[in-house]
Amino acid sequence: MANSSDKHLTPLSVGGVLVSLGIIYGDIGTSPLYVFKAIVGTQTIDQDLIFGGLSCVFWTLTLVTTIKYVYLALNADNKGEGGIFALYALVRRYKAGWVIYPAIIGCCTLIADGFITPAISVSSAIEGLRILNPEIPTVTIVIVILAALFVFQQFGTSVVGKIFGPIMTVWFCTIAVFGIMQFYDHPQIFQALNPYYAYHLIAEYPNGFWLLGAVFLCTTGAEALYSDLGHCGKANIRVGWTIVKVALLCNYFGQGAWLLDHQGTVLGEQIPFYAIIPRDFLIFGIIIATLAAIIASQALISGTFTLVNEAMKLKLWPATRVRYPSQVKGQIYVPAINWILLVGCIGVVLIFRESSRMEGAYGLAITINMLMTTSLLVFYFITTKKSKVRSAIMAVIFFSLEGMFLFSNLDKFHHGGWFAFSIAFLFFLMMYVLLHARRLRDRHTEFVDLKHYVGMLQDLQADNTVPKEATNLVYLAMADSKRYIDSNIIYSIFKKRPKRADVFWFVHVDTVDNPFTSKYVVDTIIPRKCFFVRIKLGFKTDHRVNLLFNKIIHEMADAGEIDLTSPYPSLHKYSMMADFKFIILHSWASSDSEISSFDRLIIQGYRLLKEYSLSTEELYGIEAANLELERVPIQVGPQARVKIKRDRED
Repeated sequence: MANSSDKHLTPLSVGGVLVSLGIIYGDIGTSPLYVFKAIVGTQTIDQDLIFGGLSCVFWTLTLVTTIKYVYLALNADNKGEGGIFALYALVRRYKAGWVIYPAIIGCCTLIADGFITPAISVSSAIEGLRILNPEIPTVTIVIVILAALFVFQQFGTSVVGKIFGPIMTVWFCTIAVFGIMQFYDHPQIFQALNPYYAYHLIAEYPNGFWLLGAVFLCTTGAEALYSDLGHCGKANIRVGWTIVKVALLCNYFGQGAWLLDHQGTVLGEQIPFYAIIPRDFLIFGIIIATLAAIIASQALISGTFTLVNEAMKLKLWPATRVRYPSQVKGQIYVPAINWILLVGCIGVVLIFRESSRMEGAYGLAITINMLMTTSLLVFYFITTKKSKVRSAIMAVIFFSLEGMFLFSNLDKFHHGGWFAFSIAFLFFLMMYVLLHARRLRDRHTEFVDLKHYVGMLQDLQADNTVPKEATNLVYLAMADSKRYIDSNIIYSIFKKRPKRADVFWFVHVDTVDNPFTSKYVVDTIIPRKCFFVRIKLGFKTDHRVNLLFNKIIHEMADAGEIDLTSPYPSLHKYSMMADFKFIILHSWASSDSEISSFDRLIIQGYRLLKEYSLSTEELYGIEAANLELERVPIQVGPQARVKIKRDRED
C-alpha cells in the first residue's frame, strides 16, 4: 500500500521530463547567451582565459547545480515540495529562531532577481538582431515584449504553457548542435575539464578572481530546480537536468572552441553565442533564443507569484489579492506583484539599456540567496539526518564556493549590483517590520482561561434584556487551544458592549509545516451553544476561510451537532438558514504604552503597510454584508507613568 505522504509526489515520465524542461530550466538554460561574453568582456582573448573560464563553468555546474541542488536539495523536500519556504517549514519545528532570517533574505533576493532576469534574458536574445542591422532599436523591442508578457499573466498560461516543453526541447537540441559543430575540430578544448585551469584562472590570471562574478551567471536559475520541485517531481527534474547539462556544456565548449580561433583579438560587439551559429541559421537562432528567453521570464514570474503567496500565508508578506486565472495545478496570479515587476523590468532596461551592462546588476542578489539556502540545508541535514560529518563537509565546500562567488560579485556593486541589492533590501525591510510587529503583538496579547467565562456566556445568552447581536456570532481568534481565548474577545463580548448570541464561535486559522494540510478540529465548549474551531492549512493550500467555515458548519449540522435553521418563527417555518455575523478584532498599540523608539518605528511602519494591504476580511473571503470590525487596544510595553495630585481648594 502506498504511503499517504507520497500522494503529492510526481512519478517519472516522458511528459514529466518535458514539463520540467518547459518550466524549470529556462533561466539556467538561456545563460549561454551572455556568460562567455561576460567572462571575456573587453580583455584580449587567450588560451588561459578560455580554458580557465570553461573549467570554472564546468565545475560550477557540477558542484553547485548538480551536487548541491539536484542531489542534496531535492532530497530535502517537504511532502514533495521544495523552495526556501518549504525548507524553512521543515527546520522551524526545531525552535531555532534564527532560521526565519535566511528564509526571508532568500525570499527577498529571489524577488529582486525577478527584476533582472526577464530584462537580461530578453535583451540578450534580441541583441542578436544587431548582427543583421546595427541600427535596430533593441530597447524598444525588449520593452514591448516584456509589457506583453506581463499583461498576459492575468489570463493564465494553461494553453500556451503546453508548448513550453517542446520549445525548450528544440532550444536545447539547437544549442547542443551548434556547439558540437564548433568543437568537433578542436578536441583540445576538453583539456578545460581539468580543474587546474579553473585554479589557474582564479589564483594566477591577472584579475582572474573577479571573473568569478561572470562565471556565476552560468548557475543562476539553479534555485528554480528546487523551488519547482512540487510541480515536476524529483525524478523528472534529475533526468531533465542530465539532458540540459549536456546541451549547455556542448554549447559552452563550442563557444570556447570558436574563441580559440580568435586568440589575440577582443570581442568588441561580437556575441560568442551568435558567432557560432552559421549565417543561414541566424534568424532561426534569434527566434528560438527569444522564445526561450520569454519562457525563462514566464517561469520566473510564476515562481515569484508562488513565493509571495507562500510568504503571505506564513504572515511574512503584506496581504494582497491573489487570483487563479486557470485550472492548472498551483497556477496563481498576484496583480500587485505583476505590475511592480513590470515597472521594475522596464526600469532595468531603460537604466542599463545593454545586456552587457545588466550583467553588473545580475548575480549579486542570487548569490546571497544561495548562501541562505546552504545555511538552511546544512541545519536540515544536521537536525534530521543526524550526519554531522557530512553536514560539516557540505558546509565547508558550499560556503567556500558561494563565499568566493559573493566576494567576486561585490565588484559588480557600483556597476549595477546596487540595483538588485536595493530592491532586496527594501523587501527585507518590509518583511522585517511585519515579523517584528507580529512578535510584538503576540508577546503582548493576553490569553485567559475560557472555563472561567462559560457561566458568563450562558447567562448572557439567557439575558433577554441585552439586544441580540446575531444568532451565530463568529470571532477569529489568535488562541489555538480550547482552554484559552484572547482577552480581546472577552473584552468585546462583555465589556465594550455586551453582545448576546444564540451560538458563539471562536475560529483559529493556523498555517502548518505540511504544505497540503487542510483539516479542522471542533471542540465543544457549551453543547449546541459555543464551539472552538481550529482550521489547519498548509502554506500551499487555498486559505478561503469563509468557504471552509461554511463547509464545517454544514457538516456539523448533518451530524446533528447544531441546528442551522433560523430561530425566528417567521423564518423558521420556511426553513430559512440562521444568520451569522463575523467580528474581526484589529489590535492597536495603546497610546498609554511606554515603548522604545525602535518599537514605535516598527509600529508606525506596520500601520503604513496595513493601509496598503488587503484587509483580513478580504484575505479570508468573509462577506462584508455581515461583518463588524473592532479596534482593540493592546499594551505593547509598560503602561506610561503619569502623576497627578488632587488639589483640595479651601
